[in-house]
Amino acid sequence: MPYFLYRIKPYFAPKKLAEFDSFKEAGVKAKALRTAPDMAPGSAVKVIFAQDEAHALDLLSQVRERAPAGDD
Repeated sequence: MPYFLYRIKPYFAPKKLAEFDSFKEAGVKAKALRTAPDMAPGSAVKVIFAQDEAHALDLLSQVRERAPAGDD
């Protein structure tokens, strides 16, 4: 399964930036984009491991619950 790299703008406007075969490549590119001076305020760069692009968008749209605090 590939790793998809997305830029998420405010109000959930995902834009696919790239697709990689390994997490190492995807992580290096994501870190470079996150520290780039042209990164828009309020934007995020996310790496998603998914079967295909439709599955990646589905995973991005799911709301994740926070883990309970204090159980460390």
